[in-house]
Amino acid sequence: MIVVNAVIESTAEHIAKMQSAIADMETASRAEAGCEDYTFSVELNNADVLRITEKWSTMDALVAHFSAPHMASFQAAMAAYPPKSVTATFYEATEVAPPGR
Repeated sequence: MIVVNAVIESTAEHIAKMQSAIADMETASRAEAGCEDYTFSVELNNADVLRITEKWSTMDALVAHFSAPHMASFQAAMAAYPPKSVTATFYEATEVAPPGR
């Protein structure tokens, strides 16, 4: 499984203006082959930070996601409201259960 943890530093105002693009991106990404989770969230203690958590079955599925039409639409929305910074970290992970479960 590939896990992506992305952080977008913006402003609460810009995030609010992008809400429709964010919702569309989340819905369309979840419908993609190989997407196990795709969730946006705003930090409770810092409304200027938007986080994206993704889980993909394979790296090929993630790479295909980068070329999806909804990715281009989301990138255009971000260009209209440029963030202060964007970071993304990618992990190859194996799901495990905690002891005693």
